[in-house]
Amino acid sequence: QVQLVQSGGGTVQPGDSLRLSCAASGRLFSSAAMGWFRQISGKERERVAAINWGDGRTFYEDFAKGRFTISRVKGENTVYLQLNNLKPEDTAVYYCARTRYGMMSDSYDSWGQGTQVIVSS
Repeated sequence: QVQLVQSGGGTVQPGDSLRLSCAASGRLFSSAAMGWFRQISGKERERVAAINWGDGRTFYEDFAKGRFTISRVKGENTVYLQLNNLKPEDTAVYYCARTRYGMMSDSYDSWGQGTQVIVSS
């Protein structure tokens, strides 16, 4: 089982940027993918972006395109989510997760502990 430990997050003003990190212990196979999700208070958890661990291909939900960037550094066993031009509606708890089946899978079996992002003036 892969353990995922998140860092980053915090309280920022609208227009600011943040970078979230997710470090994985254990081996990530090339067929796996890492995803970032968020849960806005009172709403269902939603996917933000995903990246194939092997070839680095990425997927973004429409709301994330152009402002958020997912990346991974294999040597660090870490996936990142760069959040730019943050808006109050991006306020949420952000989670990273691992799926064994590639970035279009919805079957995630390892989750980080979550990190709060608050965007407020």
